[in-house]
Amino acid sequence: MAETMTMHWLDWVVVVLFFVLVLWVGIRSGKNINSSTDFFVGGGKIPWWMSGISHHVSGYSGVVFVGYAGIAYAQGMSIYFWWAVNIALATALASVTIIPRWPRLRRALGIESPTEYLQMRYSRAAQLLIAISGIGSKLLDVAAKWTSIGILLHGFTGMPIWVGVIVSGLISLIYIAIGGILADLWTDFIQFIVQVAAGLALFIGVIMKLGDYGLSFFSVFSALPEANVSVFNAGRGQGSLSWTLLYFFVIFFSYSGGTWNLAARFISTSDAKEAKKAGLFSAALYLVWPFILFFPMWCGPLLFPGMDQATAEASLYATLTNTFLPVGMVGLVLASMFANTMTMCNSDANTISAVLTRDILPIFNPKILQASERKSLWYARITTIIFTALTVFVALFSDYFGGVTGLILTWFSALLGPTAIPLLLGLFPAFKYCDAKAAIISVLAGLGVFVLTKMGFTMEADIALIAPLAVSFVFYAGIGLINKYALKMQVKPEIEDLMVKLGKDE
Repeated sequence: MAETMTMHWLDWVVVVLFFVLVLWVGIRSGKNINSSTDFFVGGGKIPWWMSGISHHVSGYSGVVFVGYAGIAYAQGMSIYFWWAVNIALATALASVTIIPRWPRLRRALGIESPTEYLQMRYSRAAQLLIAISGIGSKLLDVAAKWTSIGILLHGFTGMPIWVGVIVSGLISLIYIAIGGILADLWTDFIQFIVQVAAGLALFIGVIMKLGDYGLSFFSVFSALPEANVSVFNAGRGQGSLSWTLLYFFVIFFSYSGGTWNLAARFISTSDAKEAKKAGLFSAALYLVWPFILFFPMWCGPLLFPGMDQATAEASLYATLTNTFLPVGMVGLVLASMFANTMTMCNSDANTISAVLTRDILPIFNPKILQASERKSLWYARITTIIFTALTVFVALFSDYFGGVTGLILTWFSALLGPTAIPLLLGLFPAFKYCDAKAAIISVLAGLGVFVLTKMGFTMEADIALIAPLAVSFVFYAGIGLINKYALKMQVKPEIEDLMVKLGKDE
């Protein structure tokens, strides 16, 4: 079943028309952008429903239809619980804790990037360390998404994976440099509508096909292998109960803003109430939509028996769509997944560009922060293009990092925690005694643990997943306690004032 498909000419027409629409959205959005503030945070005027949909869409990409499709085929329903339900619960919790603080931070300090406040909160050195470490992890994360869309294009069309990576990257370079975050948000909205239409069509098509096997939506689960309908996988490792519980903390810190492009969705809202509603809306979508999305993949062992996980990763979703969707709809599915991955990568590039432009380049040229609106927009677009080009380069060598799933679940998850701890916990009064020393040491300690695992120090998969984040937290909180009780450190007045502003709306 690993052979590639040949798309009907009508499917190609649909793909082309879809991207004409996407490019039109990018160009139209570009007309409303006059400064870096518009480019990076939409002027702080993004409505909650658009932010919520974009947060949901930006939380997954073609990886779901490639790496996760293989897991859904081989391991069954557990992926819904350790991934989708975990995200829904984590985002809901973040909506009443961390998420409302992002627009308050923008209003208090006028930030345009998630890490911009770190210089005032800690120090320039801490800000630079976190920014550089985060950029490194996002290089790997975005590269995995380019690789996944290359695999999808190969599965649908037979196009070589490396060609798919380069083509998608070039289209993205054109699109993101024009429209900024507004183009991302509107394209997220359009492609989500398209994805729902195509996903429901595939869902219904598979249910109808199950009738040929004497099965229904409810009885199909009893026909699958017992391991495929378990909430948790047996033993330890990916999908097990212990792994799922520990992965929750990685997800919580990621979807509340530790993943910078997701933080940008909340920074761009007008106030805390809008941000909270956006988070809760996204959480609700994660609870419902992935179940519909994964159902056809769960039925894979019955419909297309004999695949192993690697084969399913490469061709399952393309096989499903070509088998159960009519001509034209296949092209729509491909265009939707292509757009989903592209806009997710674009939102990452947009946010990383903000960090580069606002936090790193000013170290070498302080005048950048005082540049005119036109000049600041030029810096924003140039840094976006450079970062996107680098991610495409890394994607071409993704096999050296463990493939798509390895990049997402191993490298990105492990590197996320050390940078997210000081970034997110620094927003809370309980951690106000955690200074630059705490931030720097916690990041280095967490990254050190990850380096040890790559140098041969072995530990259980679930422990390895959480270890960098846990170690960072222990060092960060521990140094804060030492500062407070042993050193009797005084908190700077500007930090005390910031804590007050972050705790309530103006």
